[in-house]
Amino acid sequence: MFVVTVLLEVDGRHLPEFMAEMKKQARNSFEREKGCRQFDICVDAQAPRRVFLYEIYADKTAFEAHLATEHFESFDRRVKGWLTAKKVECWERLE
Repeated sequence: MFVVTVLLEVDGRHLPEFMAEMKKQARNSFEREKGCRQFDICVDAQAPRRVFLYEIYADKTAFEAHLATEHFESFDRRVKGWLTAKKVECWERLE
């Protein structure tokens, strides 16, 4: 399995609309993409502007397909200006 973790910091002025868009994006990814096995959104209880994503894909190809979807590209364009930081890491999950 191919795991992607993303740590985001959201501009507080845009936090409510970001979270609405983020939930929609997670739902679209999980429901529309055959290779998306899990898409979790986590929020730091002490700092709600910090958002952690934990995504599992069947393989790297499925993740690359995710990045090319219309719903991801639209989401990415919409929220890009609302973020103050973004760190993406990719992992292989051991079975």
